[in-house]
Amino acid sequence: MSALIDRLGTMGLLIGGVVALLLVASTIGFVLSRRITSEAGRSTVENLNARIKAWWGMVAVFALAFVFGKAVTLLLFLAVSFYALREFLSLTPTHPSDHRAIAASFYLFLPLQYWLIWIGWLNMLTILIPVYAFLALPVLSVTRGVTGDYLSRIAKIQWGLMLAVFCISHAPALLILDLGGTPPIQLLFFLITVVQLSDVLQYVAGKLFGRTKVAPHVSPSKTVEGLVGGGLAATAVGAGLYWITPFSPLQAAGMAAAIVVAGFLGGLVLSAVKRSLGAKDWGTMIEGHGGALDRMDSVTFAAPVFFHLVNYFFAK
Repeated sequence: MSALIDRLGTMGLLIGGVVALLLVASTIGFVLSRRITSEAGRSTVENLNARIKAWWGMVAVFALAFVFGKAVTLLLFLAVSFYALREFLSLTPTHPSDHRAIAASFYLFLPLQYWLIWIGWLNMLTILIPVYAFLALPVLSVTRGVTGDYLSRIAKIQWGLMLAVFCISHAPALLILDLGGTPPIQLLFFLITVVQLSDVLQYVAGKLFGRTKVAPHVSPSKTVEGLVGGGLAATAVGAGLYWITPFSPLQAAGMAAAIVVAGFLGGLVLSAVKRSLGAKDWGTMIEGHGGALDRMDSVTFAAPVFFHLVNYFFAK
């Protein structure tokens, strides 16, 4: 009972801190929306306020998950994976002969991946999709005998499952790691806070100081200055959160830096995928800020990298 109280006390403090920051950010956003009159400035402020609103929703949902424990957390991320996979495949042309593979992705491999987390079968959850699903999905489609664009059709389904289910599921998979006296849910908080805060801070730093485009034809808003400025700020926040992790301050900074870099690359890659499909956003799930995959694009790369670093260096 005392451990539960301590856990809820720590999480309450952390969530309370995020709420306080969001109150400050919301106030600043409100003031800026009233004072800035230029068209470019208003567009920037509207985008920033949309990100803040999305954060409020995320904090509310994650607060419920943290309070009610592992089952609710897994259901939350399962729902996120489901919507992200649906968004990915909705933008990807498919053929009726692929319906078996698509059905298996949604109704077999997605729930099975999260069930493996529930029972704590670590070895299988790391190979189920990249091995067994990658082998099974082409078989399910090839038996229909349609070979037109076969490779590209199957590759799209495979990578949709890989990004939306396999990669995202590594975030809640942190809950099954034995970290000694550190509650694993605090590692999940660390991951989500650093990766999402990094996105916001990179956006702000890029708007304020950005000059050098990283990949102008892929994501014009991403700049070197934004990456460095926002990334360093998010890394500093991660270092400051060392006390909720099994890391030292220097180790926490290193882990946060890995999250920042992986998250940036994930966002860049998924931006390229969207552009190749001729889409601006993955969906409309989050009002004013795209779909589930638009909010989780950085997590797709950051979660598995962070999970395996923690598992290799810190898990018992």
